[in-house]
This record gives sequence, C-alpha cells and structure tokens, in this order.
Amino acid sequence: MATFHFDLVSPEKLAFSGEVDQVDVPGMEGDFGVLAGHAPIVAAVRPGILTITTGDTHQKIIVLGGLAEMSEKGLTVLADVATSTAEIDHAMFAEMIADMEAKLAEKEGSELDHALERLDHFKSIQQELQTTALH
Repeated sequence: MATFHFDLVSPEKLAFSGEVDQVDVPGMEGDFGVLAGHAPIVAAVRPGILTITTGDTHQKIIVLGGLAEMSEKGLTVLADVATSTAEIDHAMFAEMIADMEAKLAEKEGSELDHALERLDHFKSIQQELQTTALH
C-alpha cells in the first residue's frame, strides 16, 4: 500500500508526524478516510476520534475540533486539542460531560444548539472509548 506524510499538530505539541497508510478523520460533514493520492481538500474537524493506520497498527487520537488539509505534500490536521486515547482519564472525561449537561439549562437559542451538538460529539467519543476498552 502506498504511504503519504501526515502531521497532527495541536497548540501544545506535534502529536504525530510520519508516513502512514491511512488516516480516518472526524469531519464536520461526516467522517472521511484519506489514502495516498487523495484529492486536495480542506475540511473542518469535529470533536471525535482520529485513527492513524500504519501497516497493522491503528493509533487512535481524540481531537476536539480543528482543520484538515490534504495537499501534494500530504495531510495536515491542525487540531484544537489532540490526546491519545491511551492518555485519557476516563473519569475526568465523564465529569466533563456531566458538567456540560449541567450547564445546558443556562443556554438558549443557537448557543443551546451548539452546546447540544458539542455534548453529542463528546458522548460519541465516550461511547467509542468504552467500546474500545472492552476489546
């Protein structure tokens, strides 16, 4: 399988840089996979789990929004936050979701819509983390 260069960058660190076979990105318009030779694209990234595939290895990284750009140089994801699923504190993540739920009553209109959408993304991440932990 052909490889391509991938960089995952957050404000805190360069989370990943190297040659990969495939990257699955949680996009705002739906998840999408990138292989070598993918057409140039710029897409918004939603909170979710990004999967990096190299050979038989699948590395999962939680991203909390950002921007993905595929060009002739490869794929670059500029993430607001990028944390390996192995590094996540499940209890703290659950507390963050509970806090988000508690603050919903303070929101209204489009702010409420945005908060509900973000909460849904976080719950999806939590569900995938729990499913992954069972395997």
